[in-house]
Amino acid sequence: MPAIPNARLIGVELYFDDLPKSRRFYAETLGLACLDEDKSRYARFGAGPAFVCLERKGVESYPSRDKAVLFFEVPDLTAALNSMGRERILEMAPRSEDGRPAWAVFHDPEGHNIILLEATPEKSDRK
Repeated sequence: MPAIPNARLIGVELYFDDLPKSRRFYAETLGLACLDEDKSRYARFGAGPAFVCLERKGVESYPSRDKAVLFFEVPDLTAALNSMGRERILEMAPRSEDGRPAWAVFHDPEGHNIILLEATPEKSDRK
């Protein structure tokens, strides 16, 4: 099968049992702006050039599996962790000598992994 030319990520959707609790988490903990919502079905948040959509489990006719990981880049990982509370962190690693960014992982209210990656100095300078 040939590759789809020029494909780029524009969004991610996750399924939730408790949509209101998850909506609060993405708005209050991650600070994402809600772009639109149907309170009985979904909430869609802006995340830079992409979006994150939270969907109530069972409302669509083509459900996906539950496994999901979201990646967010932050300019200062230490500041982000201090802001959200370090007790939420499940695992973390510093920037490696080979250039891999510092990162930390925590869960949203329903156990999806969220990984925060610290921007490389070049990206932080371009804010």
